[in-house]
Amino acid sequence: MKRIVILISGRGSNMQAVQQACRVEGWKAEVAAVIANVPGAAGLAWAASQGLATAAVDHRAFPDRQAFEAALIEQIDRHAPDLLLLAGFMRILTPGFVGHYAGRLLNIHPSLLPAFGGLHTHRRAIETGCKLAGATVHFVTPELDHGPIVIQSAVPVRTDDSEHSLAERVLATEHVIYPRAVRWFVHGELELAGNLVRHRGGEPQWLLTSGGAA
Repeated sequence: MKRIVILISGRGSNMQAVQQACRVEGWKAEVAAVIANVPGAAGLAWAASQGLATAAVDHRAFPDRQAFEAALIEQIDRHAPDLLLLAGFMRILTPGFVGHYAGRLLNIHPSLLPAFGGLHTHRRAIETGCKLAGATVHFVTPELDHGPIVIQSAVPVRTDDSEHSLAERVLATEHVIYPRAVRWFVHGELELAGNLVRHRGGEPQWLLTSGGAA
């Protein structure tokens, strides 16, 4: 049984999607803990209601990023994770932290990387005139919002889209591709070679949805 620890900052909807898929699909894995950097994050209450171990490590309680990450690592490693997931975890991580979990640290980002790393991805996609937007699950490397891509999802950008409407449609696809990527990892179905990730069984590493006509 692989052990998964999930880091969140808010409601943790992707965390919920992963936990529910793990249970319903009968993965050879368990979510060992959910940890937030914001005490009182809504996702912690949901996780506790599912019987999951929870903890909060408030980044504001530490003098610098290194001290915060040292405490966070201590809390994570209590659960001996085989895989660490970032699910709306709104903190930039140092190379030391990333290196500690190299090869077992995944993130989901709401854009078609390498386009639109950072914040306000949907607004930027609309303002740039993109015809497709989406999300990316990737292995985390020290460079922000980079790293080998596991799977991507895409939806059309409608002519009347707002930042909010586009974000909602992309989020719906995130709840599909993140659990899929995690299942592949815990079942040993991913092959990582340099900057390329391949599914050993040849499953499509993309998801395209119509998202409605423009």
